[in-house]
Amino acid sequence: MNRPRSAAAVRTRPYRLAAVAVLTAALLSVPQPSGAAERLQDGKPDCARTDVPRVPGAEVQRAACLAELTTAGTVGSGHTDPADWAGLTPEKLPVPRGVPGVQIDGYFPDTSTTNTNNGWAHDAQFVLRLPARWNGGLVVSGSPGNREQYANDRAIGDWALARGYAFAATDKGNTGADFHRDGRTPGDAVAEWNERVTQLTRAARATVTSHYRHAPARTLATGMSNGGYLVRWQLENHPELYDGGVDWEGTLWRAGGEQPNLLTFLPPALRHYPAYAAGGPGADKARKALHRAGFPKGSEFLWPYFYENYWDLTQRVYREEMDPAFDGATEAGTPFCAPGDPDGPPCDADYVYRDRPAEVREAVAKTGLTGRIGKPLITLHGTLDTLLPIGEDSDVYARMVRDAGRGGMYRYYRVEDGNHVDSLADTYPDRLRPLTPCHRSAFTALERWLDDGLRPPASRTVHRPHGASQTELTRHCPLTR
Repeated sequence: MNRPRSAAAVRTRPYRLAAVAVLTAALLSVPQPSGAAERLQDGKPDCARTDVPRVPGAEVQRAACLAELTTAGTVGSGHTDPADWAGLTPEKLPVPRGVPGVQIDGYFPDTSTTNTNNGWAHDAQFVLRLPARWNGGLVVSGSPGNREQYANDRAIGDWALARGYAFAATDKGNTGADFHRDGRTPGDAVAEWNERVTQLTRAARATVTSHYRHAPARTLATGMSNGGYLVRWQLENHPELYDGGVDWEGTLWRAGGEQPNLLTFLPPALRHYPAYAAGGPGADKARKALHRAGFPKGSEFLWPYFYENYWDLTQRVYREEMDPAFDGATEAGTPFCAPGDPDGPPCDADYVYRDRPAEVREAVAKTGLTGRIGKPLITLHGTLDTLLPIGEDSDVYARMVRDAGRGGMYRYYRVEDGNHVDSLADTYPDRLRPLTPCHRSAFTALERWLDDGLRPPASRTVHRPHGASQTELTRHCPLTR
């Protein structure tokens, strides 16, 4: 999921070590020898007795021993960036505390420079957090949209760390609204995302093994939106690296460049929404056109927000990535252009994927999914998703998994009243429910599946509990009926 345009500008954020309240900090621009696992003295990490392991392949790494690895501490210590995860979780989502350990920030060799976190103008940045009380597992995640490596800190990282997992996350190798400038040919920037997750997983597994003197007993992949897509791709292409995964409303790109994908349902939304918003005799016809494009009935109250903040930007930058020839020398289209203007520049509202040259489908195919997962996977998706409509995305992927003969290792939960942006549940508490607690239920169901062979509930629609308060919905999401 992209940030709205107002938050997409490149920012320089120095690593605020001068204000960092840590027990001991080590700035490591050169790899250090590995050492013993984290030890505790009086409930605090004994960093003086802990060497920080080298992250294999990292060009630069920098480590700090922190009294708190969750956002309860890293916001104040400067070891996260709240702008990376803004809008991704409900405001009142509980934040766990009491997780001391070591954080390693760094980057792998790369030529693009969109990510300015940590004072580095360098992509392929990662963060690896090693809790003092380790449960033997590792969670790996790629960022949603075109956000940076801290984007999952509040939604996923805090909870995983509180359960004792080591946690690793990557910026995917390019960030921001100009991500499409990376790579030599169309599709390369998105294809790099998959390579960077594979790279980080291998490096994190080795680092965890060195730090704790024991290989991880379990490696799980999870992520939302583009991060959910990455989980699907990893379990299809590198199942040997993982024990399972949870896909949270992953983006759908299909092998062979087949439809549907976001380039097929966003242009109709851009084309018809202005007539719907204007009212009058054409509004009903426009509303039905958006429904036919996949945007669910009952989601109309969300359309103004998504039209203004997501549909236009998302269509233009991903179309530029896959089909830069559509508008010639113009980069990433014309914002909010009027459809049907024969004298104007090519407009993304008029884009028709099926009419584009074969080269476009070849670019999409670089990133394509097949459904041939090799390890257990759980997918969850909100029924009121108005960025990646469920009928054009996860419903299709679930069929792909079944058609590939992998249904026995797959579960799919359609979450009633869930939307793509969890913070909107705060704005519309009577209409929406957050997906964050559903992700946690799916994650624990995966753990039981792997630990005890206890199969999760059958794929189903998870109905919104009648009369449940927003506080209850923020904390609980049982997957059973």
